[in-house]
Amino acid sequence: MRTLGVAIAVALLGLAGLAAEKFIVGSDIAWPPFEWVSAKGDYLGFDLDVMRMIAVLEGYEIEIQDIAFDSIIPAVIAGKIDIGASGFTITAERAQVVDFSSPYWVSDQTVLVRADSGLNIITALLPGRKVGAQRGTTGAFWVEDNLIAQGVAVQLILYETYPEAIMDLLAGRIDAVIQDQAPSEQAVRQYPGKLLIAGIIKTYEEFGFLVAKGDPKGILPRIERGMKKLRETGAWDNLVAAYFGNPLDVIEAAWEACIPILTVERDPIRYAACLAAKVQELSQK
Repeated sequence: MRTLGVAIAVALLGLAGLAAEKFIVGSDIAWPPFEWVSAKGDYLGFDLDVMRMIAVLEGYEIEIQDIAFDSIIPAVIAGKIDIGASGFTITAERAQVVDFSSPYWVSDQTVLVRADSGLNIITALLPGRKVGAQRGTTGAFWVEDNLIAQGVAVQLILYETYPEAIMDLLAGRIDAVIQDQAPSEQAVRQYPGKLLIAGIIKTYEEFGFLVAKGDPKGILPRIERGMKKLRETGAWDNLVAAYFGNPLDVIEAAWEACIPILTVERDPIRYAACLAAKVQELSQK
C-alpha cells in the first residue's frame, strides 16, 4: 500500500508539472483603444486581447497587472513582470535594456487641442504654450527633443496617464496634448465637439511587446508565433476592425458578449470574429 501511495503521489506531481506556465503582463491600462478599464471594471483593449489570444494559442496563462507606464520597463528588468504590453514604441534606448517583439503597430504623434481654441499645429506649439504628455512616453520625448532642446520655450506638463492630460486640456489648464494618433482619435470620439486634432507629426513609430533582455524565459518566439497565427487566420484584422474607429461603449458591450468564447471555450479565432461582428451590429443601432 505504501508503494501504491508513493506511485500516486509521483503521478500527481507529474500532473502538476504539466500545468501551463504563467506569465505576468504589465500594462498601463488607461490608453484606449490599446488598453483601458471598462465601466464594469474589466481590462480590455487591443494589446490586452492580443496577449490573451496568443496565450491560448501558445498554451500558457497570463495575469494582467495595471502598472504606471514609466514603471513597466523597470519592473521587467527587475523580474517582477514578464511582458510589457502597453503601446511601447521600439527605440534604440529601450532596446538597450529590454528585448522587443517584431513591430505590431505603426503610429504617428498628434497635436490635440480644444475644438474652440482656434489653434493649429503651429500656433499650439508656440513659445509660452502649455503642452501636456504622459511621463516616459515618446510624445513627451518629442516635445523635449524637437521643441525645448531647439529653443522653443513651451512648458511641458507631464502626467501619470494620458486621460489626466486630456482632462486638463478640456478644463483649459493646458493648450495642447501630444500623443499617438489612435488614442487621440478615440479622445475626439469620446468628447464630440470638444476636441480636435490640429495636426499629425509624422514620427513613424513602431510598437512592440517587450521582455527582459536576452529573453531568459523564451517568451518572444511564442509571441511571434502567436502574432503570425492571428494574422494568417484573419483574427488580427478582426481585432483591428473592432478596436479602432468605434465608440468605447460599443466595444465594451461587444467584448462582454464575446469574451467567454476566448476565456471559457478557448477559441481565439472565433472570439475575434464575434467581437468584430458584434461591434458592427451594435454600431448600426
